[in-house]
Amino acid sequence: MPHSIIIAPAGLGTGLTTTVLGLVQALEQMGVRVGFFKPIAQPRSGEALDRTVAILRSTCACLIADPIPMREAEHLVSEGRRDELLERIVERFEQSCQESPEVVIIEGLVSTMTQPYANTINREVAKALDSDVVLVASPGLDSLDALEDHLDIVARFYGGVQDPKVLGCILNKLEAPLDREGNPRPDMALEQTVAHSPSLEQIRSHSKLFGDQFRLLGGIPWDAGMVAPRVCDLTEYLDAKVLSAGAIGQRRVGRIALCAQTLEHAVAALQPGTLVITPGDRHDIILATCLAAANGVELAGLVLTDGLLPPDSVLALGERAFSGGLPLVQVGSDSWQTALNIPRLSLEIAIDDLVRINRVREVAAAHLDPDWLASLRSYSGESHLSPAAFRYQLVQRARQANRRIVLPEGSEPRTVKAAAICAARGIAHCTLLGQREEIEQVARNQGVTLGDGIDIVDPERVRERYVPRLVELRRHKGMNERQALDELQDNVMLGTLMLEQDEVDGLVSGAVHTTANTIRPPLQLIRTAANTTLVSSVFFMLLPDQVLVYGDCAINPDPNAAELADIAIQSADSAHAFGIEPRVAMISYSTGSSGQGADVDKVRRATELARAKRPDLLIDGPLQYDAAIMESVAHSKAPDSPVAGRATVFIFPDLNTGNTTYKAVQRSAGVISIGPMLQGMRKPVNDLSRGALVEDIVFTIALTAIQAAAN
Repeated sequence: MPHSIIIAPAGLGTGLTTTVLGLVQALEQMGVRVGFFKPIAQPRSGEALDRTVAILRSTCACLIADPIPMREAEHLVSEGRRDELLERIVERFEQSCQESPEVVIIEGLVSTMTQPYANTINREVAKALDSDVVLVASPGLDSLDALEDHLDIVARFYGGVQDPKVLGCILNKLEAPLDREGNPRPDMALEQTVAHSPSLEQIRSHSKLFGDQFRLLGGIPWDAGMVAPRVCDLTEYLDAKVLSAGAIGQRRVGRIALCAQTLEHAVAALQPGTLVITPGDRHDIILATCLAAANGVELAGLVLTDGLLPPDSVLALGERAFSGGLPLVQVGSDSWQTALNIPRLSLEIAIDDLVRINRVREVAAAHLDPDWLASLRSYSGESHLSPAAFRYQLVQRARQANRRIVLPEGSEPRTVKAAAICAARGIAHCTLLGQREEIEQVARNQGVTLGDGIDIVDPERVRERYVPRLVELRRHKGMNERQALDELQDNVMLGTLMLEQDEVDGLVSGAVHTTANTIRPPLQLIRTAANTTLVSSVFFMLLPDQVLVYGDCAINPDPNAAELADIAIQSADSAHAFGIEPRVAMISYSTGSSGQGADVDKVRRATELARAKRPDLLIDGPLQYDAAIMESVAHSKAPDSPVAGRATVFIFPDLNTGNTTYKAVQRSAGVISIGPMLQGMRKPVNDLSRGALVEDIVFTIALTAIQAAAN
């Protein structure tokens, strides 16, 4: 049976879901196979599903058994059938362990006015499953002495702080701004902060409770981004009428501005993340808000109050802002009442808010005790690298690499945001190519700070100094200085020369350029590495329970057998470099010797060549895709294959097959793909999809930094 840990709340509003999400994330990042179990469903009013179960089912790969409905559990207890309830809980726990997790996180129940028996059930579940206990608490306005007394009392309910099964406590909402009743006060609230909850350092320095026996296992600080709601959540809560949706599902409310004053004073409030509240007849405020949004200020939205609407002629003047994403909604209440209603919105995470869920997971995971987490890792057999572990390792290895990456599309908004994230997280030192004023304006419009770790290089000021080197490199093609200067108008060409001159370590482009635009200058100037004859690509496919490598899905239209063998070897080396044990499947429409034809013969010959070149690698083919990935199919179609059913690297016979397959898997299964990552270049250059998200760019920069370090 796996190691099970029940996470039990030591009161109301402790941030139980946040803690569970963070713990699951932290363990997945370490490569630990994690399971989750909720014994009894505890859905909020109006919800059909238990919130934590619903969130984890949509964001992690572990099997989650259905919790027992609360009404069913209450009925069993009321009839004196508590033992039967526990038996059913054990049965469902076993269902959660079907995939052999190393650690199972169990979320306890929260005591409420209608369910005051929650702690009793938590204790009995912990005993029935022989689980360790971790308490979760939020200090609020309690003094440090009162906090420790409270924790000591709750711990006694589970055996006391000396009980070896009671591991310790995770504290949540540290340094939170609090109102007079001790509730966390988000920045969007109008009430004044009267106090802050204590910091982790204050608790540690004062503590008489925490020690080797009862440990402080984590301290999760208050983070405004973890509680910032989407405008769509707020609109639903206010029962507002949506006049123009815009980016209502993406914009977040960081603060509110009640604009009933003169325009001169209201303008200062028009900042990124601000929700503007104004009467529907304040045409001046409405137009100023629209003008700010049209100029790139990413406001959260505009709320018109008092049930009033401006005339169509006024709204028409704001069309550019609305088409650019500014949400416009209307409420019947007056401005003051509307502003007072907003802070009453629950801080609970919306089940479909994946951006906020991921932020909660990452922030909470980063503030758990690493020594304790390491102690939970015990599995030593063959394991799959999970997507969370893969992303975590990318960031860690990129930080260690400490490389400089040039971004030719320096004023592109997603690129600017990604560069700021990379700098803030220490992933890479980014060089943005573009006019400083334009880049800084883009950053301001998005609420992004360009601090240390980011350089801005104006191409107009540096182009000419690269002309002699470009002429030298392309003289055999008849290039002269005038032609070189024309070529250097392309920032990708300029960035490539910076890479060729070792002024930067890698290049990432493609957010607005085509693949051809991105790779043509590197192929001309950087060329291929000494041990290869072609450039190919791989995608890292982040399936729910593991990461697979697909190649080549972006570069070579119809490689011959020798080229396909090289692609297989390059892709296997790339997989190994990024922590994935390479088991290479050469994909075809036929498995083994069952099929004939030029296409399958090419794959068969490529397999033979790759094996001869690299006998140290596990390579097999031809294999059909299902035989490569499914053990049940492999047993019947390729029972003696060392790869079939266990493949981690998939080599497609041509670009048509590879590109179609990766996009079909990505879109149909909702799989995240990172790439394409180019292989075979003397120095790392990577292409982006023009539909790339900011997160995609961040991870591509990390990949490039790691490649640069390996080179």
